[in-house]
Amino acid sequence: MRAAVLRAHGGPEVVEFVEDLAVPEPGVGEVRVNIKAVALNRLDLFVRAGFRGLELEFPHVICADGAGVVDAVGGGVTQFAAGDRVCIDPTIADPDSSALYSGLENQGRMSIMGGGISGTAAEYVVVPQRNLLRMPDDFDFGVAAASGLVGVTAWHSMFTRGGLQAGESVLIVGAGGGVNSISIQIAKLAGAKVYVVGSNAEKCRQAEAIGADVTINREEEPQWSRVIYKLTERRGVDVVVDNVGQATMGQSIRACRTGGRILIVGGSSGYQYELNIAQVFARQIAIIGSTMGPHRDYVSVMQQVFEGRVRTVVGARLPLHDIRKALDMLERYAVFGKIVLEL
Repeated sequence: MRAAVLRAHGGPEVVEFVEDLAVPEPGVGEVRVNIKAVALNRLDLFVRAGFRGLELEFPHVICADGAGVVDAVGGGVTQFAAGDRVCIDPTIADPDSSALYSGLENQGRMSIMGGGISGTAAEYVVVPQRNLLRMPDDFDFGVAAASGLVGVTAWHSMFTRGGLQAGESVLIVGAGGGVNSISIQIAKLAGAKVYVVGSNAEKCRQAEAIGADVTINREEEPQWSRVIYKLTERRGVDVVVDNVGQATMGQSIRACRTGGRILIVGGSSGYQYELNIAQVFARQIAIIGSTMGPHRDYVSVMQQVFEGRVRTVVGARLPLHDIRKALDMLERYAVFGKIVLEL
């Protein structure tokens, strides 16, 4: 079967499009999906480069997100049948994890498809039936695939972990990434006032088009936390969403009100930051980490996507064999929103 794989860790040269991988067979409780579309995440760049603790079997199929049609089912599968149109929740819980039954399975032993385990960028993928969600008959496979990881990450961080309420103010650091473009819309859906820091005027314009109330162009205002301070009458915002990390955490803290929350959902600029503890306890700021989300949060955000209340921004669509080009676009931040690969 066709697939996009890593042959080793490294740069662009280790990524290959192949046509000779064996088709996987579904086991008990598993479903085989004929994939129609997958979507890239920055996770794919981290996995390509390799990181401490990551041990893969090569060739390794990449990508966390996917959508397609059920092709075959294993023993004991009762929820799906051949021909069903489905999208994939990429958080795979360890079947022996006690967190699997708590409703917060992402807080137990789990893997992300395309990360520590084989991913979705292949003609056929086998997943547990609990990780599938049936799609509306006329819904676009590419949009469904593009919504998965970023949608569940945004929903879980803002609602389950962050407790976002109507009437609060939210600052989203970065405008163009997949998580941020959905976070803007989710925050508006919740009834919040949304501030966004964008890297240039065009990305600020695009953020406004999907719901941002106020945008700050980082090229013109590198000290954007001061702008937030003035715009909020020296108060700061209730919630800051930061998936940049090292380069922005200082300003995120300064932009947060006394008693506010900072949601950390990634660290694309690096993970090491020298924290002034006094800023945290004196101003009573809660720093909340969030990774992925349980299946119930995946279902919640995907229902909003299916019903059109949240619009996943797809910035580019390419065939799967253009995987290197797609990863290059992702690495250069060349696209606002998500990059979809179609089979």
